Amino acid sequence: MDPKEYLKQSSRLSNFGRPQVAILDFGSQYSHLIARRVRELRVYCELYSCKVDAKELAQHEITAVILSGGPSSVYEKDAPHVSPEVWALIKEKKIPVLGICYGMQELTHVFGGKVETGTKHEYGKSICHRTEGCDSALFQGMPQEFQMWMSHGDKVTEMPDGFKFVAATENAEFVAIENSESKMWGLQFHPEVTHSPLGKNILENFCINIAGAKPDWVMTDYANEFIEQVRELVGETGHVIGAVSGGVDSTVAAVLMTRAIGDRFHAILVDNGCLRKDEVPLVLKRMREDCGVNLQCVYAADRFLDLLKGVTEPEQKRKIIGGTFIEVFQEEATKIQAEIGTCDFLLQGTLYPDVIESISYKGPSAIIKTHHNVGGLPASMKLKLIEPLRELFKDEVRSLGIALGIDEASVWRHPFPGPGLAIRILGEVTAERVKILQEADAIVIEELVKSGHYRAIGQAFVVLLPCKSVGVMGDNRTYENVAAVRCVETTDYMTADFYHLPYDVLSTMSSRVINEVRGINRLCYDISSKPPATIEWE
Repeated sequence: MDPKEYLKQSSRLSNFGRPQVAILDFGSQYSHLIARRVRELRVYCELYSCKVDAKELAQHEITAVILSGGPSSVYEKDAPHVSPEVWALIKEKKIPVLGICYGMQELTHVFGGKVETGTKHEYGKSICHRTEGCDSALFQGMPQEFQMWMSHGDKVTEMPDGFKFVAATENAEFVAIENSESKMWGLQFHPEVTHSPLGKNILENFCINIAGAKPDWVMTDYANEFIEQVRELVGETGHVIGAVSGGVDSTVAAVLMTRAIGDRFHAILVDNGCLRKDEVPLVLKRMREDCGVNLQCVYAADRFLDLLKGVTEPEQKRKIIGGTFIEVFQEEATKIQAEIGTCDFLLQGTLYPDVIESISYKGPSAIIKTHHNVGGLPASMKLKLIEPLRELFKDEVRSLGIALGIDEASVWRHPFPGPGLAIRILGEVTAERVKILQEADAIVIEELVKSGHYRAIGQAFVVLLPCKSVGVMGDNRTYENVAAVRCVETTDYMTADFYHLPYDVLSTMSSRVINEVRGINRLCYDISSKPPATIEWE
């Protein structure tokens, strides 16, 4: 085994044989949304940097290319551009192209048109008007006027060679352009955002009706394909180890691996003392009894909590928990390897948004908080990664879980951070404070499920604050902890708004938490959105 391959992030199973729509990212905040919208059409797509080499694209069967938006201006000196070799590949294979916002300006720039700074910037909802007699295939089945979302300062002022304009707004004459002979279309607006109600129609017209992409991206087929590939990769005697947390990602990955190789997959659950109430017995039952996963649990709560004594800084908490987790996991993995003789593979639940983050044109974002994935395992473990969820978004992971027969309650569990309740306890983490938070959090989740709001919420939890308040219970004065409830609605977890819970549900939560959880006498509700706030408090 080549040492360079140890824990190599790109060691995913090959997807070269699957036809795909290639999305070239110019640094837009919406690039991941383009990919999500195309996947929602059941069309497989992948996102690449706009600087991607033509040789990389040539390895795949590309049915269409979408050029994303971006923050640059095409006429600037250091503006990003698609390479001449990629354009040559597109021309040679007659691949249809759709440029969105900056992508349209890139088409204009490359093919002889002109892009200039607009006299008025255009941000927000705008009404687009199709040109008289417009029969563009891109707008098939759509009305003459439709609302779309604009976000641009530059605009096309001279058409590129061979193109004609097919839609406009009051501020910009060339809002949609096409060269049907060359199979190229450009849109100044963003069809991928929810503020463009008919945007999905446009993407469907382009990907399926124009490019001929097949809507055959279904999770049952994906599961069967993975099982066949991993059996070939691991062989008849190979073993795989992996960490599970009870969350949807690790559960789906573990069940998928178990379907492929049975008990030769060795799952490890680490109890770090900061899990949800009754989490360990619930996960053990679900994974072992319901899903048939070969799972062992390492009870290391005291070890983690001892190291967290006196620590209040959030990033330090994450590093302590992350580093200790790696130590505990490696110790248990070494024991398993000693028993079975050899193990060459590590299962990891990387999702596609993590991949997008690493390959986007801008490169990895600045660290807001340390990622808690297992990717930091030392190379000395000499393991190769298997990442079955690497090509999937969260909603696709849930669909895969349902296809695998995992119960809906498990599939629809809200995300839970790797450091657990330690980053939902502001200030020092102690066993007593963990117990208080576990009880309060369990009540809140129970009330959300009971009231029918749980599935509509992207993430919900309780935060224990590092302050106390005066209260009155019966005839006695109390001086106890303050807690906050956080519920957000989101589709991608990159942006989120606070969930508008009815007052009667909030009232029931407050009454139950204050009366049933000793140590809390005041409950608040977090009404901040992301951005500027983050979903988690730490």
